[in-house]
Amino acid sequence: MTSDKTSDAKLTNLFLDMLAAEQGAGENTLSAYRRDLEDFSAFLAHAGQNFVAAETQTLRDYLGDLDVRGFKSSSVARRLSAMRHLFRFLLSERIRGDDPAAILSGPKRGRSLPKVLSIADVDRLLARAKAAIDTPDASTAQRSRAARLYCLLEVLYATGLRVSELVSLPLSAARRDARMIVVSGKGNKERLVPLNEASRQAMTDYLAAMDDQRGAGKAAARPKWLFPSFGESGYLTRQHFARELKELAAAAGLAPRLVSPHVLRHAFASHLLHNGADLRIVQTLLGHTDISTTQIYTHVVEERLKSLVRDLHPLAET
Repeated sequence: MTSDKTSDAKLTNLFLDMLAAEQGAGENTLSAYRRDLEDFSAFLAHAGQNFVAAETQTLRDYLGDLDVRGFKSSSVARRLSAMRHLFRFLLSERIRGDDPAAILSGPKRGRSLPKVLSIADVDRLLARAKAAIDTPDASTAQRSRAARLYCLLEVLYATGLRVSELVSLPLSAARRDARMIVVSGKGNKERLVPLNEASRQAMTDYLAAMDDQRGAGKAAARPKWLFPSFGESGYLTRQHFARELKELAAAAGLAPRLVSPHVLRHAFASHLLHNGADLRIVQTLLGHTDISTTQIYTHVVEERLKSLVRDLHPLAET
């Protein structure tokens, strides 16, 4: 019989506390691990097992069940990764004397290339967002929301920030003289990201629109966040921005399913590399700890190298 100290729920909490304290895992990562492990725990309970007593074959059965349920290979691999991390933790804490996940192999995954918008597609999004600010019959509140969406787009495409980093930018990021902003990324690691003129101007115009909405004399009482909200966090949620972006995509004549904040982050990286940026520089700008994460974009570099050889080599066909 499982004691309260070794219940799956208790062990999940201990494991997540370790991830947060020792590896600096963010809220989104911890939430994903919790969902995965709760699903795994429910499967084990149905088989009469738990984290402490789980056997390797039961783990294999769980992975097979995920496949039957229609999970993609990438999702199955993520669940397996969560299991491996959990059992290594239980072994290191001497809660278990073995690691039942050590010999498991994950599903084979083909290389998944990121969805990328063309430069023309991004231009259409930006143009449609900017046009919404100047809609003749729009109210002050509508203009303010339109200016916010345009600002979000300009800053995202100029910096390639993760959506969680973008929506939680402090108001200080919009200083008139700011050429760089300090971003707190995964694991609370900070990095410097440059701003271009278009993103700085978009922030200036957005703050002016916000001040107009609040009314005269209230500009000095601006909130601490660049994109404030009445929600618990105090700033705009990732989900709200994603919804507005899909609505904008539809209005711009693009397929909403192909447009998301993360796709725009991919566009930022791909367009930089296509125009000659160094992969290491893009790694730094994206906040990737490991260059292997950034190497998903090497297909862009390869295409550019082929173009250079084709266009510049003296023996290339004309």
